[in-house]
Amino acid sequence: MANTTEQSEQFPTSQKPAISVRGVTVRLAGDSGDGMQLLGSQLTNTSALAGNDVATFPDFPAEIRAPRGTRAGVSGFQVQFSSDEIFTPGDGLDALVVMNPAAMVTNIGDLKDGGILIVNTDSFDKKDLKLAALDKNPLEDENLSEKYRVIRVSMTKLTRGAVEELGLSPKVADRCKNFFAMGLVFWLYGRDIEPTLRFIDAKFKGKPEIADANHRALKAGWNYGETTEDFASTFSVPAAKLGPGTYRNIMGNQALAIGLITASKLSDKPLFLGTYPITPASDVLHELSKYKSYGVRTFQAEDEIAAVCSAIGASFGGSMAVTTSSGPGIALKGEGIGLAIIMELPLIVIDIQRGGPSTGLPTKTEQSDLLQAMFGRNGESPMPVIAASSPSDCFDVAIEAWRIATRFMTPVMLMSDGYIANGAEPWKIPDVASLERIVVKHPAGDSSGEQYKPYERDAMLARPWALPGTEGLMHRLGGLEKQDGTGNVSYDPENHEHMTRTRAQKVANVAEVIDDIEVYGNNSGKLLVVSWGGPFGACRTAVDQCLAEGHDVSHVHLRWLNPFPKNLGDVLSSFERVLVPELNSGQLRMLLRSQFLIDIDGLNKVQGKPFAVSEIIEKIKSYA
Repeated sequence: MANTTEQSEQFPTSQKPAISVRGVTVRLAGDSGDGMQLLGSQLTNTSALAGNDVATFPDFPAEIRAPRGTRAGVSGFQVQFSSDEIFTPGDGLDALVVMNPAAMVTNIGDLKDGGILIVNTDSFDKKDLKLAALDKNPLEDENLSEKYRVIRVSMTKLTRGAVEELGLSPKVADRCKNFFAMGLVFWLYGRDIEPTLRFIDAKFKGKPEIADANHRALKAGWNYGETTEDFASTFSVPAAKLGPGTYRNIMGNQALAIGLITASKLSDKPLFLGTYPITPASDVLHELSKYKSYGVRTFQAEDEIAAVCSAIGASFGGSMAVTTSSGPGIALKGEGIGLAIIMELPLIVIDIQRGGPSTGLPTKTEQSDLLQAMFGRNGESPMPVIAASSPSDCFDVAIEAWRIATRFMTPVMLMSDGYIANGAEPWKIPDVASLERIVVKHPAGDSSGEQYKPYERDAMLARPWALPGTEGLMHRLGGLEKQDGTGNVSYDPENHEHMTRTRAQKVANVAEVIDDIEVYGNNSGKLLVVSWGGPFGACRTAVDQCLAEGHDVSHVHLRWLNPFPKNLGDVLSSFERVLVPELNSGQLRMLLRSQFLIDIDGLNKVQGKPFAVSEIIEKIKSYA
């Protein structure tokens, strides 16, 4: 058996000429068991190591084991790597790698004319065609080669040949074909295979024969590209001109977890996560559970109600309290969130949105929980709402959400979505010393014998955060209405209205400490594009391209959705038309129209897919 360490020696570079391009968009698609997510993550990492700006879009079935070979079972991973700053994983594909007929027919429509189509021909037999609901082999379409550059590769057969002397079963050998495809893609775009060889050694440390097989498959794919006559050249993408600093590739849920830990340290508060697993939020739990040495406590509760209530208990006890979920779980947490609102305790509620209603599209992205975040609780129960705009921005919003929660003694809804949570991009690791501290004050003990007033408020209407057991600060909390000041249970009608309006005003006061929005482009003009959440990248890219073509268009992106920034009304009224692209049926548009009483247009999409830049450009140009 060959030694994997010896095989990790420097691999030669291609001897074929390289065509320099500014950027490339590649999608890898196959069955959910074909390892497309692994292939995509390795292409992402090696591109980041090459100094490219990178953006990704994983796409996978909702079922744990979707029917093999069917269209519903297709798993994909899209990567754009570029020498320019990018904000999206790309629109049209420069290259599409498909491992079976179902992957081909569900993805071919996104491949550019003249784009490269790499096909595993061994998976196009009668059985595979039937599973993909095809009457004939799409590779036999005579127009296919006229429209695309089709590269037919017998990947399964070539992979078996590469690992033949290891004596593996055909089933085990076939599992290596994703590494063969990876090697071919790496060769085509000048990616270094060394990091992936090291990844294989680490992943299969206890299984040297599997590590050796994957080494061989990866190199076989690279060698195929070098020796086949199908390719006369490779492509090279120069490094991007990113600002100085130390970068790492990061996914949205990873950035959320690291941001929460950072906020915990900035405020000197131990972090407690009370949660229940749900796609696509579960990875926050998985990530945080790795950091027990940083004082992080994670609790997987028996249900969503127990999860939020455990977090409320942690907050009452003086900890940084967090609970995570997606739309269905946020619905179940509704009463608990209302309890935190009336108790006026700091809590971060993370909603990583997915397609709904009910179970809906668990692995697909959507922005349809905004109205739920705003109003999805009984009674008058407003809370601040903040939304991340990209995977790396999740780090910053986690810190900002905790800063507001502790300053105003209120739960804060932090919104992400499946597109952001599972996407990845380079993140510049901040200088910890430059991060602003989060100052948390607790009232000191009082031995005077005077009654403590737990709802005595400061200038921003925030009440004190008294720790249980502190001398002289005994008080009661619960879900019944409180008398302002004393915290005693009160059924007085005037007090209830006073407390209701006070809690609402406290949330409104958040606008006093958040930044005004900045307009990208001219401060007034013909058209303003307003975005929130995941569509930021597509909107910014579309506006950039339209500005370059001379169109009168500007862009603002909203981080705070409740309350809105103080200058938002003035900004909106400075433009003739306002357009809000969002992945729902018009929820932010409804809020803006009701608050600012201006006409607003919507560009809405609820397909479980993010916006393509071209869709927004087309809409912008319709105003010309």
